Amino acid sequence: MTLPDAAAQALQAFEHAPGWEQRARLLMQWGERLAPMSEAEKRDEHRVHGCESQVWLSAEHFDGCWHFKAYSDARLIRGLLALLLVRVEGLSAVEVEALDLPAWFTDLGLARQLSPSRSNGMNAVLKRMREYLADIR
Repeated sequence: MTLPDAAAQALQAFEHAPGWEQRARLLMQWGERLAPMSEAEKRDEHRVHGCESQVWLSAEHFDGCWHFKAYSDARLIRGLLALLLVRVEGLSAVEVEALDLPAWFTDLGLARQLSPSRSNGMNAVLKRMREYLADIR
């Protein structure tokens, strides 16, 4: 599966970050790219349960492709969300279903630094994405 352009850019940036400090800084920078969600978008139906931080996720489906929007009150989580969103942006339902989230974060060099609660949170976001997919079918 080929990577969306933004995901390929993220992968290249993280591959050139030699250590955790540089990756953490990059993670924060990617998090700043997330568009904030309005208070109207931060309603309970968009809330992702299973995350220690507050996380919201919305989805749109058009022309056979999925487009997600996410936000969190936690800086590191915003970075992880941004990296997840660039990985799934514009994918079909089949491609989103096939996404190996642990492999993506391993490729970025972030898997070892993900605490179990952050890893569980990202899995909860991916699960919620897949629920959106099921709602359309």
